[in-house]
Amino acid sequence: MTKKEIVKTISEEIGLTQLKTKEIVQKTFDAIVETLVTEHRIELRNFGVFEVKKRAARKARNPRTGARVDVPAKYVVTFKPGKEMEERVKRLEEAAAAAQAEADADAPAAYSPPPAAESAPPASPAPESTPPTSPAPESPPSSPDSFGGSDS
Repeated sequence: MTKKEIVKTISEEIGLTQLKTKEIVQKTFDAIVETLVTEHRIELRNFGVFEVKKRAARKARNPRTGARVDVPAKYVVTFKPGKEMEERVKRLEEAAAAAQAEADADAPAAYSPPPAAESAPPASPAPESTPPTSPAPESPPSSPDSFGGSDS
């Protein structure tokens, strides 16, 4: 969902214009960012806690070259969801698991071939008829100016 979709949903629910709702939503986001910058933490009850934390400097490796790289310390924003959000997401997971279990129960059983009779000889594969092939033509000798030739 995008900010534009949030604005549209809220404006329809409360009866304000999208322009006015967009202004309110943007002011809310600006207030959250400003609080994080100045106080390093904002707690929104029943939603969660945003917090600014300092990530320590560390050594890493460049995956392409394998060379060691020093990663400097930096500030990052973390989010810990509130109880209500965690409970609703957990219910979503449980509903998805129940739907998957129901779908698995409704699906036809996987095909398993009947057991082979032990007295029957193994079936031999049918011989394949392949057309005769002619030998590949020899490649011409490489010229000195072509790639892959010797540099003598």
